[in-house]
Amino acid sequence: MTQVVLATKNLGKVRELQRILEPFSVDLVMAAYEPGPETGLSFEDNAVAKAREGMAATGLPALADDSGLTVLAMRGMPGIFSARWAGRHGDDQANLDLLLAQLSDVPDGVRGASFVCAAAYCMPSGVTGVVTAELTGCVIREPRGSNGFGYDPVFVPSGYDVTSAELPPEEKDAISHRGKAFRELAPLFAEALAAESE
Repeated sequence: MTQVVLATKNLGKVRELQRILEPFSVDLVMAAYEPGPETGLSFEDNAVAKAREGMAATGLPALADDSGLTVLAMRGMPGIFSARWAGRHGDDQANLDLLLAQLSDVPDGVRGASFVCAAAYCMPSGVTGVVTAELTGCVIREPRGSNGFGYDPVFVPSGYDVTSAELPPEEKDAISHRGKAFRELAPLFAEALAAESE
């Protein structure tokens, strides 16, 4: 098995990625360094930068993602600022509370949103790749469920009547933006790993 660093400190994301990538015969190692600030102007920029940082810090092939919630009524915000929307990075409850407050006057019929994920890899040779996927849905008014993290408790995927946080983990992984992106990235990453070992 090839050791691969996951360039994240988000434990919810680590657990999710371990489930998603289990079939691909890689030994996932959580980042043991302090990631730098996200300075890219897109999900793709941030994902590639994180993968490069992970590879540079460990010398291992690295996987990373940048993901967030884009809300139509907020012109795509919080977007790349999703994890720090309330001002402090990773404060899920504060981010969720601020989002709901900002949407309090928005009618139910126009609360469309998408979860977006850019998934990237970086090889020790410097070769990188990135793919982007999304999950459409809407933002409800009150949090429901405890299976997810971030904005999952207020996001209802299209075609569902439950939030992402109310779905069983395997079902969430099957439809999620992160699941889609990493399943699409996995064969590209496998090719890059094979090419690197030649």
